[in-house]
Amino acid sequence: MRKQDQLLGVHHVTAMTSDVERNYHFFTEILGMRLVKKTVNQDDIYTYHTYFADDLGSPGTTMTFFDFPNTDRGSKGTNSITRTGFRVPSDAALDHYKKRFETFDVKHEAITTEFGKKVLRFWDFDQQSYQLISDEHNQGVKAGIPWKQGPVPEEFAIYGLGPVEISVSYFADFKGLLENVFGFKAIDQEGNRTLLEVGEGGNGAEIVLVEDTTSPQAQQGDGEVHHVAFRLADRQSLAVWQEVFENLGLANSGYVDRYYFESLYVRVGHILFELATDEPGFMGDEPYETLGEKLSLAPFLEDQRAMIEKAIKPFDTTRSHN
Repeated sequence: MRKQDQLLGVHHVTAMTSDVERNYHFFTEILGMRLVKKTVNQDDIYTYHTYFADDLGSPGTTMTFFDFPNTDRGSKGTNSITRTGFRVPSDAALDHYKKRFETFDVKHEAITTEFGKKVLRFWDFDQQSYQLISDEHNQGVKAGIPWKQGPVPEEFAIYGLGPVEISVSYFADFKGLLENVFGFKAIDQEGNRTLLEVGEGGNGAEIVLVEDTTSPQAQQGDGEVHHVAFRLADRQSLAVWQEVFENLGLANSGYVDRYYFESLYVRVGHILFELATDEPGFMGDEPYETLGEKLSLAPFLEDQRAMIEKAIKPFDTTRSHN
């Protein structure tokens, strides 16, 4: 495979929330991430799809959420994506967020060290699991740009996605697929936890793979991750990967146009992977100044706007720009 077709790092993580408005408050007003797009799930158009990212919505910085109606709380367990990481510039930024979590009564642990990096684990109101990771001793994939109008000082603010934790009961097989198909390399191990990286490596291009043969099978629902996406350069690279999957007999979605990026989905064991292009990005239908303020719809959904707006509960997202 040509170098330009290889995975570049984490593109986005998509999870499920029980309350889209409360989730918006948590990510913008507490974590200090920018809502760069408020749209709907293109496969379930009466469900919101919100995108939180850096100041520009740069690839590799985005956490997204679905608010499927009538969904039960998910249950933690193995064979699932068990934690999402966010990058901050320094160890001092972790201290800043720890105080912030105390102020806002966010459940969190003490700052600790994993694989030589300082981390701060925390949870949201759905008991979704996250961690902040310090870039102080990091090299590799470049981070994004902190939200300039956000509530967290730029020198401390989240500016990218960090390592994504995946727990599986079939560790050797899954690790083999990551290495032999997706191009990841194992670079460190602590107990039952193995750190793998792809592309230029570093916090923005890592998976923490956990061997867990004792926990029950996780159940998807609110508070759980739906899928993780990895970055590709362009549509030509997507076509290369589709051929790879088909040659291996891995069922895949085929090419999908998500308007903000182009995608290809494949399930590896229980885990849904998406490969997504860096372009075109989030500013094709909204200017920088008002990103995320209105309900954005891909052009192929515009003729259904009136019906969609009538069906979903509106909520105000102009506060983030005050």
